[in-house]
Amino acid sequence: MGIDDKFDAKGDKLKGKVDEVIGKVTDDESRVVKGKAEQAEGSIKDTVADAKAHLKDTMDTSHDDRRDDADRL
Repeated sequence: MGIDDKFDAKGDKLKGKVDEVIGKVTDDESRVVKGKAEQAEGSIKDTVADAKAHLKDTMDTSHDDRRDDADRL
């Protein structure tokens, strides 16, 4: 989770963009479609990585809040 997920997502987006451009230059529609699909996969992975990070931050904050409440008792 975290930075590795972000790098993986970025790699998919970059590979997809390269495939899309090569497909356009070589007039290979299937490669263009493949490239766009890889970019979409990278975007989804990026969104999931962001959601995981946000959820982890929320969980950490919630855990800290509960600890503070217990300390006040």
